[in-house]
Amino acid sequence: MTDTLTPAAASGAASSPGADSSPPAAAPLVRREDADGVALLVLDRPKARNALSDATIAALHAALDAIAADRSVRAVVLAAEGPAFCAGHDLKELTAHRADPDRGRAYFADLMGRCAAMMQAIVNLPQPVIAAVHATATAAGCQLVASCDLAIASSKAAFATPGVNIGLFCSTPMVALSRNVSRKHAMEMLLTGDMTSAEDALRMGLINRVVAPGEERTAALALAKRIAEKSAVAIRYGKPAFYRQLELPLAEAYRFASEVMTENMLARDAEEGICAFVEKRPARWEEP
Repeated sequence: MTDTLTPAAASGAASSPGADSSPPAAAPLVRREDADGVALLVLDRPKARNALSDATIAALHAALDAIAADRSVRAVVLAAEGPAFCAGHDLKELTAHRADPDRGRAYFADLMGRCAAMMQAIVNLPQPVIAAVHATATAAGCQLVASCDLAIASSKAAFATPGVNIGLFCSTPMVALSRNVSRKHAMEMLLTGDMTSAEDALRMGLINRVVAPGEERTAALALAKRIAEKSAVAIRYGKPAFYRQLELPLAEAYRFASEVMTENMLARDAEEGICAFVEKRPARWEEP
């Protein structure tokens, strides 16, 4: 299945007699393709280096909401077209709002809130999300990669939080980045704005593996399909539990994880999986 999420259609187009008088649809900002329980989301604004404009944030959030409600989807791959994976926020849009009466304060606050909500939608999605990074991911683009559960990158990919170079510290990307890599690695990226190679990103823990250029999407889809073969019920217990326990003190984390595991043990898939293991046969997972 292929689907698209688009901004509002363009208006004012002329039409000839007998032709469809509806205005042409705008180019999709996020393209969705489904196969074998995996949803592929592709950022498709290559001329703007897939910058997170208002419309792109809305389209991606809408795509995530649709997938969250789609129990046929068991894993998600997030990829992009063009010369960059994602260049962060659309600086032209930001600059345009400096002419607002409040110098853009209300717009900036609203934009950052909407972007943060979209990033959290990735973390809160029941299905695991894998970033397939083919090129540079900078500022909020780096944040996007860090917000995904897993990430596969081309050896030509690079990562940066370069806001400091233009007088704008990458404070919101910092939230996701600092939850993926060590404090000193995160601070170095934030304070210098320097590009981090795919190999260094792997060493730091920002990504899971590095592959040859052009193979990142195939590798991410292969990993997603492996995950899609597992019990969707177990993963729906496990993913949110993983993120919640990270924020808890050790004793509370164990109490919480024990409660989750008890509930999971009572689920049909756990009973089936254990029986299948004992009986040395493939498990028959509950259909979504």
